[in-house]
Amino acid sequence: MLSHEQIWGAIDRLAERYALTPSGLARRAGLDATSFNKSKRLSQDGRLRWPSTESIAKVLDATGASLEQFLGFLRSGEMSAQGISPAGSSIPLIGFAQAGAGGFFDDGGFPAGQGWDMVEFPAATGHEAGVYALEIQGESMLPLYRDGDILIVEPGAQIRRNDRVVVKTRDGEVMAKVLLRQSARSIELMSLNPEHPNRSFDLADVEWIARIIWASQ
Repeated sequence: MLSHEQIWGAIDRLAERYALTPSGLARRAGLDATSFNKSKRLSQDGRLRWPSTESIAKVLDATGASLEQFLGFLRSGEMSAQGISPAGSSIPLIGFAQAGAGGFFDDGGFPAGQGWDMVEFPAATGHEAGVYALEIQGESMLPLYRDGDILIVEPGAQIRRNDRVVVKTRDGEVMAKVLLRQSARSIELMSLNPEHPNRSFDLADVEWIARIIWASQ
């Protein structure tokens, strides 16, 4: 008999397979963004809440995954329960809206403090210490990145012209751009969305800049 933990675990692994958070998976399926949140898996009186067959059908349709694949995620959960871990690594995850707040990064742009979620990615993707994930929120980065997409960011990596980067200013603004030019005193950034202007900053106004090494698209 399938357990409550196995069913929800399969949904989590389906989200991870398509580089989404549970909330990103729910949004892609046309469901309320909080439908798969961990807080929704138990009622206030402690009773178990189960995902509906309709919601499972919707996420399979939205991702293109088959029922057989979903059953495979159930089986992989059984393997984990037996101490057999699928290949991959967990890295910190935070949304763009939260990333501008203080306390989530150190001075070098590495993840720090509390408040981070975790997301599974292939070991080959998250191989460097300090690699983390940012979840796109909103439509400001269309057409390249959509709401719910995940960016893998590597602080400290060498950055070259035309690299896609994440920049945080000392004013707390966090943005994903393309590096056009960097001098000893300033940087010029190209916006991913043509409806948004390009940006220029004095380096003294930039807290950190990190290269995007992978994105779910």
